[in-house]
Amino acid sequence: MKDETRLRVELIAVCRKLAEKDLITATDGNVSCMVEEDSLLVTPSGKPKAGLKPVDLLLLNLRGEILAGREKPSNEIRMHLEVYRRREDVKAVVHAHPPMLTAFTLAGIPFMADVLPEVWLMFGNVPTAPYATPSTEEVPEAIGPYLEGHQAILLERHGSLTLGRNLDEAYLRLEKLEHAARTLFFAQLLRKEPPSPLPGVALEQLERLVSRLNL
Repeated sequence: MKDETRLRVELIAVCRKLAEKDLITATDGNVSCMVEEDSLLVTPSGKPKAGLKPVDLLLLNLRGEILAGREKPSNEIRMHLEVYRRREDVKAVVHAHPPMLTAFTLAGIPFMADVLPEVWLMFGNVPTAPYATPSTEEVPEAIGPYLEGHQAILLERHGSLTLGRNLDEAYLRLEKLEHAARTLFFAQLLRKEPPSPLPGVALEQLERLVSRLNL
C-alpha cells in the first residue's frame, strides 16, 4: 500500500476532480481511503472539497477514533467504516451528489446497468438503497444489504457511493456512472420510454468476460 503522504495528495486530487466535474457542490460529499489495515484517511466535515489541503485530512482507526488531524471527520464516516468492515477488497470510497444519478433516485427510476455493455462490465447491477437520514446510523444500515457484490450503490435522495481498490478506481466508477445516467436519460427522451436491456445471452457473455479479465 502507498505511504500516507502520497495517499493524502491523491485524495485531495480526487476531491478537486469531484468539484470540477460538478459531482459535488459546496461542502457536499466525502472521500476516504485505507492507509494501513487498521487506519484510513477521510475528508473533514463542513469543508468545501475543492479547497482542501493534504494536511486537512484526518487519520482514523476503524472504530472512527481520530489518530491525527485537527478537524472533525465527515458526518458520513459511519458509512465509510461500514464499507471497510464488510469489504476487505475495497481500499477507497467516494460519496458524492451527482445531479443525474440523484435525479434518478428522486424520480424513482432504477438505474438500468444492463442496457450498456461497458457499464455492465464494470458494475453489474447497480442497486438503490432506501432513504436514510444523512449522518445517522440509518445510512450504514440502509447500504448494508447491498455491499456484497456491488461496486456502486445509489442512495435514495442522497447521491451515490462508489467503491474501489484505490482512489482512482472509486472516482472513475462515479464518473462513468454519471455519464451513463445522462445517456440513459437522453435515450428515454428520444424513445419516450425506457431503453431495452441487453438480451440475457449478451449479459451472460459479458459476465464471462468479467471473470476472464478479472475486472
